[in-house]
Amino acid sequence: MSAAELYTHDAEPVAASAPLIVHVIRQFLPNRGGLEDVIANLSRQTLKRGYRVRVVTLDSLFTARDNKLPSRETIDGIDIIRIPWSGSTRYPLAPEVFRHLGDADLIHVHAIDFFFDALAWGRLLHRKPMVVTTHGGFFHTTKYAAIKKIWFQTITRVSAMAYQRVIGCSMSDLAQFEKIAASRTIVIENGADIGKFADRASRAPKRRIVTIGRFSINKRLDRLIDAMAVLKARDPDWHLDIAGVESDLTRQDLIAQIDRLQLNDAVTLHVGADNDAVGRIIADASIFASASSYEGFGLVALEAMSAGLLPVLNTNEAFRTLGERHKDILLTDFADTAAAADALETAYKRLEAQGPAVRAALLSDASAYSWDVVAERYIGVYKELIG
Repeated sequence: MSAAELYTHDAEPVAASAPLIVHVIRQFLPNRGGLEDVIANLSRQTLKRGYRVRVVTLDSLFTARDNKLPSRETIDGIDIIRIPWSGSTRYPLAPEVFRHLGDADLIHVHAIDFFFDALAWGRLLHRKPMVVTTHGGFFHTTKYAAIKKIWFQTITRVSAMAYQRVIGCSMSDLAQFEKIAASRTIVIENGADIGKFADRASRAPKRRIVTIGRFSINKRLDRLIDAMAVLKARDPDWHLDIAGVESDLTRQDLIAQIDRLQLNDAVTLHVGADNDAVGRIIADASIFASASSYEGFGLVALEAMSAGLLPVLNTNEAFRTLGERHKDILLTDFADTAAAADALETAYKRLEAQGPAVRAALLSDASAYSWDVVAERYIGVYKELIG
């Protein structure tokens, strides 16, 4: 099935004279992930409000570099232009981006990478107003931490001067980027697609856990699988569904650990599952879990809440912020396997005792992150800068 078949639906036409927002992002549809979902949802909301939208992105997915995608495609009314690139996936080089900015009214860069730096240093070539959304910067792991800090205080600091607004998508991003662009940094927390899996979780408590997201090292799926080994030893009814796409971990990496722990009947991988398939998985589950060591915001946890899944989350900074706001979320240290297993059992027992009340609270809390609300804040920024 093509990307167009998966995503395209009839979109209202937008006047050719409408302001054009050009989003620049290294990976987009048909790739699946939190960042891609953010740009897709923001683009749809922007189209609904009478703007034109273009996404400039790379012409292949990091997981299938040799498989070139169409150079131009329209998905959900979003004009997508894909350009060639070279170099590493950490800092992909794609200078052709400058060819697709001439008619832009505003450029919206997403994440801190080559595009962020190149469009800043080349601003005299395009002369367009620019905003950037940080999406966690490049501090997702502690790898190369010293080099990252030096880069952030030098190259990133200078590049940030070219942006009229630096938009942190979490309070932690706000605190980080205020250090280098205090007068221009604001926070607009990510929206969640709360309709995608709305109220889909099992109504009856089940010892079934789901986790969703790309198979990245920072997601620490290894620790979640280790916790499953403890749970399975305590009660054979426990099951974990892992839904996502390959990244710097492959399915074979995960299968090797599952085989080693003899969890073939307790852990199921769903690689590349579309939203309908993920919805069916959620319908048979009661708990969402993430052992992630780093999150820019925690978008997937909010989508899980909107489904009625009770989240059990690792104590990273973004998840701690969510836990402070939403009392039903359980936080634990997945580095402590036994403690993580205890937290997952506690979640199940809470659903056994107070299932309907917990579900109602989760659905209510998730509704505050509707994209209708979040998009209005972005539109306010666009209007201010376009004039």
